[in-house]
Amino acid sequence: MYQTDPPRSPQETMPTMYDLPSELIGESGLPDEFHCIQADLLGETCQPLTYPSEEILLASDLNLYYDPRHTSWYKRPDWYMVLGVPSTSQQQDLRLSYVIWQEGIDQFLVVELLSPGTEQEDLGKTLPEVNRPPTKWEIYERILRVTYYVIYDRYENHLRAFQLIGTRYEAISLSENRFWLEELKLGLGLWQGYYQQTTGLWLRWYNAGGWVPTRKEQAEQERQRAEQEHQRAERLAEYLRSQGIDPDSLS
Repeated sequence: MYQTDPPRSPQETMPTMYDLPSELIGESGLPDEFHCIQADLLGETCQPLTYPSEEILLASDLNLYYDPRHTSWYKRPDWYMVLGVPSTSQQQDLRLSYVIWQEGIDQFLVVELLSPGTEQEDLGKTLPEVNRPPTKWEIYERILRVTYYVIYDRYENHLRAFQLIGTRYEAISLSENRFWLEELKLGLGLWQGYYQQTTGLWLRWYNAGGWVPTRKEQAEQERQRAEQEHQRAERLAEYLRSQGIDPDSLS
């Protein structure tokens, strides 16, 4: 291929998500039922006040291609968030993978849900090997420079969070298994509750008012408010009747 003048950008010359595999290829840590339910809860309750929903990508088990020099290398975070990227309203435009040299925006937050087969790599305890892809920790900390890295071990009910300070991850001190992300006006924490017919300890978003409600919880809250309003109206009508006033005549 001849060099153009000026040279074409990587967005024009490098492989796109249509050229790269989007399935899982020979990696441990296949998503189990817990992973699927937990990812749903994170996505459903993630409602930042500082970014419109159409500029946020929330992804679960979506291949992440990070190195244009090695287009067969990728990671598959359990859940991640990217800020400032356009979402799509058309099914045919949904992402097959997240290709960093095409998107141009790094991840803001990555969540890994520990599995017995991935624990060492998730925690940065796997040593890098020559001529092998970087470890997960290296990718998030050094290559992509992901602002927040969160690890939840449901087997030990242990939540850990790290923030990129300079060039290194530093552990975030957690109070009651929660931490606040000022950039989003949201926090992440462990919540004991019932979700998708399953009781357990879940990773969930909260805001200044408490846990961000799910759609089902919002519907129940609205039903309760409507019922309370109906009861107030009934009490008022009963009082008016006791005073010899027909409430229907007032409408």
